[in-house]
Amino acid sequence: MGYNKGKIHGKMEQQGLLVQFSQEKITRTYHFQVKDQIGSYMNYPVTNMHKASGGSGGLRVNSHLLIPVPSPDPADDYTLLVGDFFNKGHKSLKKILDSGLNLGRCDGVHLNGKVAKGDGKDEPLFTMEAGKTYKYRICNVGLKTAINFRFENHQMKLVEMEGSHTMQNEYKSLDVHVGQCFAVPVKADQDPEDYYVVASTRFTRRQVTATGIIRYKNGKGPASSELPPPPVGWAWSLNQFRTFRWNLTARAAIPNPQGSYKYGAINITRTIKLANTASEVDGKFRYALNGVLHDNEFKTPLKLAEYFNIAKKEFEYDTIPDNPPEKTETIQVKPIVPNITHRHFVEIIFENQETAIQSYHLSGYSFLAVA
Repeated sequence: MGYNKGKIHGKMEQQGLLVQFSQEKITRTYHFQVKDQIGSYMNYPVTNMHKASGGSGGLRVNSHLLIPVPSPDPADDYTLLVGDFFNKGHKSLKKILDSGLNLGRCDGVHLNGKVAKGDGKDEPLFTMEAGKTYKYRICNVGLKTAINFRFENHQMKLVEMEGSHTMQNEYKSLDVHVGQCFAVPVKADQDPEDYYVVASTRFTRRQVTATGIIRYKNGKGPASSELPPPPVGWAWSLNQFRTFRWNLTARAAIPNPQGSYKYGAINITRTIKLANTASEVDGKFRYALNGVLHDNEFKTPLKLAEYFNIAKKEFEYDTIPDNPPEKTETIQVKPIVPNITHRHFVEIIFENQETAIQSYHLSGYSFLAVA
């Protein structure tokens, strides 16, 4: 597995950011502005199950130096990428999914691509100095498994999630679902020695656990073999999520407070309910939204078609209804492009009709989950 760390600072907003990706001796260069959002994010490959082979990275977007943040600067800033892994290659996993079978339980869990052996010879993931506070950005980069993450004998104070400052509650452990990122300061307030960080699977019949070492500078003594226990049951996870609250007085990437809008007074102009269903399309197992599978096979990229005013020749808008059909016999394959009016407030409801946990990737906006 290969993992990379990246750091972006808000002061680069005006000049933009240059990122290079290489594949099969082809280098692609992207320029984009670090503009409207701050926080902890992740990057990963999105085609042909390449994510199963690694290639994930952490992405930090810090607030501009002129904008105060609701937590003190840490002694250092660490990125921890946790997740499940499968011993089969990405091509084999893709064939399994195409056939309609489930990937099954994962073969293991990793922390930054590593698993401690616990033989006293493990190199530390990170080092802390007694009395100082360190920020850990924890992201679940796995394929399908929710992970519970915890420090041995250390509390975590949640200060940011999904690009938003939060009310600062303390936790002994956190359920981190696929695609989620949390930022937690951890104070090195224990005896100077080694301590475990623990990641274990959630909502699986057989629990899989991985550990890593956090080492105190000039510390003496190995980590204790008694690992902090994981939580039990799905209700614990739901109740924890309900404790996450937006910090409405904190400032985001721009001088306005995060809670500038009075959300109770917003006039919602449209409600879209998206229900995911599963079925076969051309002999392959596929998921759909409101009975429609998004079609990526089009001659002209959608944004280019709009730019050159040829969208009507390439695709149709609003191919899915705002509410899921009562019964879906077959899945239709079309580009899914809802036509939404600029500056309108839209409420989106996700409904999972399957028996497994579903993850949605919401890109391009800082969404606020309200219920």
